[in-house]
Amino acid sequence: MTGRHPPRHAELRCGDLLHVTRAASVQFVRPILFRVIRVHEDWHTYHGWLWLDGYEVDARGDAVARRSIFVQPAGLRRLADAPRPSAARPGRQALAY
Repeated sequence: MTGRHPPRHAELRCGDLLHVTRAASVQFVRPILFRVIRVHEDWHTYHGWLWLDGYEVDARGDAVARRSIFVQPAGLRRLADAPRPSAARPGRQALAY
């Protein structure tokens, strides 16, 4: 993981892999790994919150669900050693990021 400080809103970029926990929003009782597609900077939200579009990914880096999440950036942790999607397996189509 990079540093001990959470990423600031302006530092979030397409392709970032985040560890999203209850510190980001109470909906994440079960933490997830989330690969960012888009930061919705133009969507009006409560102060200190933002909307992110992306994919929930498994431990191998494979996308398992497309999601839009409403979070507090202070509760996010960027992962430095981001797992990348595994090679396409027979009968399974890889999702592009």
